[in-house]
Amino acid sequence: MKASVVFMADVLLDARHISRSFGRRPILRDVSFTIGPGTLTGIVGENGAGKSTLLRILAGELRPSAGEVTLHGALGYCPQTVVLNDALTVEQHLHYFRAAYNIASLDRAYALVERLDFAKYRKTLTGVLSGGTRQKLNLTLALMHDPTVLLLDEPYQGFDWETYLRFWDLTGELRERGCALLVISHLIFDQQRFDQILALEHGELHPTAASEAAPAR
Repeated sequence: MKASVVFMADVLLDARHISRSFGRRPILRDVSFTIGPGTLTGIVGENGAGKSTLLRILAGELRPSAGEVTLHGALGYCPQTVVLNDALTVEQHLHYFRAAYNIASLDRAYALVERLDFAKYRKTLTGVLSGGTRQKLNLTLALMHDPTVLLLDEPYQGFDWETYLRFWDLTGELRERGCALLVISHLIFDQQRFDQILALEHGELHPTAASEAAPAR
């Protein structure tokens, strides 16, 4: 069964008939879905269901065996595995990604650092940061160029309760600005926050009861 849901007239991310196999083992089977501006989509699945493979395809890290992904606008990507250089400070990461994104100012990055409450670690090497603080930096790097589409893999892993609440406040503001967010997780809490929740099972995507009951925006 394929899931294809459109919330708004405009589509920012369109995944069509995505399949992926490793050798003779199929991982994804004809996955299709879309997300529009200002929406929050969740994809939930057990370990081994194909979630990480799907996310890597959406992010452009991995080519699908079949199908295509169309993206409109800038992409922000926050993978579950934090990709940081332990020998660099938080501040050095910000400057490195400023150059990579070719943005003129770090004002947005500094605002996010303050918002997520880890400014006191700006001069600290990331190798000695806690897992939760590293995840805060990972999220900041994904957002500092103000993306149109944000892909999040287990985004609040390691967050304390206060940071968890800050995360949801931040996602609400991003949606108001028209950003489309996709959260991939093995378990989704606060389901009422989502416009749609899709289940990835045995490489196939299905709408869930929570998705069908979600109010129209």
